[in-house]
Amino acid sequence: MLLAKSSDLKLIEKFLIFFQKFITVINALGHALYMADKPHLNLIVTGHIDNGKSTTMGHFLMDLGVVDERTIASHASESEKTGKGDTFKYAWVMDNIKDERERGITIDLAFQKFESPKYFFTLIDAPGHRDFIKNMITGASEADAAVLVLSAKEGETDTAIAAGGQAREHAFLLKTLGVNQLIVAINKMDDSNYSEEAFKTAKEKGEKLVKSVGYKLENVPFIPVSGWKGDNLVKKSENMSWYSGKTLLEAFDDFTVSEKPIGKPLRVPIQDVYTITGVGTVPVGRVETGVMKAGDKIVVMPSGAPGEIKSIETHHTEMPSAEAGDNIGFNLRGVEKKDIKRGDVLGSPDAPPAVAKEFKAQIIVIHHPTAIAPGYTPVMHAHTAQVAATVTEFLQKINPASGAVEEENPKFLKVGDSAIVKIRPVRPTCIETFQDFPEMGRFALRDMGATIAAGIVKEITEEYKP
Repeated sequence: MLLAKSSDLKLIEKFLIFFQKFITVINALGHALYMADKPHLNLIVTGHIDNGKSTTMGHFLMDLGVVDERTIASHASESEKTGKGDTFKYAWVMDNIKDERERGITIDLAFQKFESPKYFFTLIDAPGHRDFIKNMITGASEADAAVLVLSAKEGETDTAIAAGGQAREHAFLLKTLGVNQLIVAINKMDDSNYSEEAFKTAKEKGEKLVKSVGYKLENVPFIPVSGWKGDNLVKKSENMSWYSGKTLLEAFDDFTVSEKPIGKPLRVPIQDVYTITGVGTVPVGRVETGVMKAGDKIVVMPSGAPGEIKSIETHHTEMPSAEAGDNIGFNLRGVEKKDIKRGDVLGSPDAPPAVAKEFKAQIIVIHHPTAIAPGYTPVMHAHTAQVAATVTEFLQKINPASGAVEEENPKFLKVGDSAIVKIRPVRPTCIETFQDFPEMGRFALRDMGATIAAGIVKEITEEYKP
């Protein structure tokens, strides 16, 4: 028997390494194509701080096999070093910013992708902490469906849904911003030893909340889960024989995909702009309406800067085109970084995004210690834009249930009032009428760390032309 030469062995070794890489690429490609075959949904996870949103979704992703156990073990040892035990081992799957780990709260939006048997999801884990609500609003404006996490632990749900609680605020914003598909996860079931009574108590409170903001109870499943122990996330829990409903993963497949507004003009609100060496200016955002492809001419509003799409990618994979619903990064030719920023909107030159100096809107006041009067200037959040805006005029007070006019030119508005008002942003802002572009015509007004009102744009009364 002849012994192989060392040069032959090296050749075989090189071939095996190449073959291994080739198989990895083929598998990845197959996986990407398989995911592309499934309808795509953006899913946001919301709820009050410390009710366990990040832990629940971190454990969910591990049980699904998206995150391996070694990563979780490494998070556990890192968490122990901070003196917090292994409390954050699951939460840190989503909380990947150093400052968040040190403080133990979700600050920015974290993105992960996963699949259910029916859908391909981009998961948005939104902050519950009041300081970071602007990022939650950005996330909600990009979501097709939502999970609201409440807690079965005594007292925690009461805090979350009380006036000023983030669960109440999030539920209201989700509905106003057009997220019509909702699942409520009653978390921390392990804390009450999986008691059906604890679930029923929290569920009853949750039902009142979701009904009060406009959801139909028959369309909102309530699922008892333990984010810490993993009950009813991916696998059916053995600890709750009294519950015969679906797991979180099974319930995700009951979501529906609405028809994409691809026939409308292009609208891409910019979420961030990066400068990448060797590539150039790379904005990221979600295509709200229309279709875009490499080589298309575009315009950035409100600057009016013209440009061309050089390339588009999602999850680090280049794609020839993108359509409504896609979260993308793209490289622009001819647009300098100074001409594009968060809150701007990309569109087609023949039907550019509208820019308002003033608009008429219908709002509903959801939180204010006293009342608001004309001249009030909170911060307006619309799609990815945040801009101070003055409510210049109260035109009519409206009955929120019937839409009938109750009072002309009211002097003030208090919590629960709905009204037609005029709003003037301090600088021209990209916004559309709700009738033409529902995705671009919703907004929230915030002040003193809380959402004061939410509304929709009825008419642009004064347009800005660059």
